[in-house]
This record gives sequence, C-alpha cells and structure tokens, in this order.
Amino acid sequence: MERLFSSSLITLIINHSRLIVCLEESIYIHSMRDMKVLHTIRDIPSNRDGLCALSSNDENPYLAYPGSTITGEVQIFDTNNLKPGIIISAHESTLAAMAFDMTGTRIATASNKETVIRIHSAIDGSRLFEFRRGVRRVATIYSLSFSPDSMFLAASSNTETIHIFRLIQQKEKPPEETNSWIELFIYQLGNVSYHLSRKVAEVFTQDRAFSTLHSRLTRMKITIAMNI
Repeated sequence: MERLFSSSLITLIINHSRLIVCLEESIYIHSMRDMKVLHTIRDIPSNRDGLCALSSNDENPYLAYPGSTITGEVQIFDTNNLKPGIIISAHESTLAAMAFDMTGTRIATASNKETVIRIHSAIDGSRLFEFRRGVRRVATIYSLSFSPDSMFLAASSNTETIHIFRLIQQKEKPPEETNSWIELFIYQLGNVSYHLSRKVAEVFTQDRAFSTLHSRLTRMKITIAMNI
C-alpha cells in the first residue's frame, strides 16, 4: 500500500491499533488493521522536528504533540474516540522531548531552554513530578523514557549523560538504596558503551537524578529506551 503526502513525512510512530504520521503542520491517524486514514489533525502549530508521542496502552491510546510554537504547551488527543483531549501548559519555552508511560496516564516533557523535566497526568493535566537535570551546562534533552513499571524515568541529552530519576514521593522513599537496579540496567544495555559513575550513584534528593550514566560515544544523538 502506498500513500502520498502533501509535504515531507517527519515522524512515524505506531502502537497496537494506530499508526501516526506527523508532518510539519498536520498529523494523520491510521488504523493498523487496514491502514485507512481515520482522522487528520490539520493546521497544527509548525512542528519542524515532528515532535510527538503515542501511548502504547490500549485503554489510554493518547497522542501528544506541541500546541504552541512559543511555549511548552502539550495537546493531548484521544486516538480511540478521535477527539482532542486536554491541553497541558508544561513549560514556559518550547518543547524538546516528550514520552508517555506504559499506562498512558502520565506524560514526561522537557523544553528547549530549561533544565527542568516535568511529569503531568495525561488525564487531568495535574503536575505529578518535577526534576532538574542539572545546571552545569546548557543542555538539549534528546529523549525521555519511562521504565515499564513507571517507577523510573531516564533522560538523554547533548551532554552525553543519561540521567535517571525515581518516580516516588519523598515520604515513600526507602531509607537506603543499592545499585542493583542500575547494575542490571547497565547489563541490559549490552554492547552500548556506557559506564556508571559511582560518585553519583548514591540517592539524591527527589528533584534530582539519583544516578547518571555517561556515554563514551561523543557527538552522537542518543535516544534511550528502558525495558527493565
């Protein structure tokens, strides 16, 4: 099956039931069953990077895309019922990255100018968590990824450093932690050349990464995924 679009295809993402094609000023929602176009979102704010995120959860199959070219506004769209959802004012500056968790009820976002990463409810827009990536360097967040149990969030950036954040409230945090989860995470990376900086492997405050991984690969855009 072949389909022509009016402009260049920037991003293509899929879940079990939907295929999303993102152009600069429009988004096409296809059925994975027969590849028919179910809906077209037209006249979206200019999205040259094709930034969007799609939940893989069948009960909450939300699509998210930038709602503004000035601020970090997130537009949620219900791909089952084919209608717009809530709008989340996530950041003061434009969005750089976004990702849903496995339940489709949480969305993580980062902006182009801030070092803050925020997690909001995709259902009601309430802010659930806020983390600071760091202040030593101006960083561009390349990708965000939740662990399958939604207990951790990883972020990669142009600093060749992956930050890992724990998604529990301060009062729920255990008094002591080990590096066992991190060691398992590194093992799962396989042939990718990362190593754990032991200096920062200890638990920090809730609004900071509790651990970081440093890549030996330089001048490369690192995209991450967590499957632990």
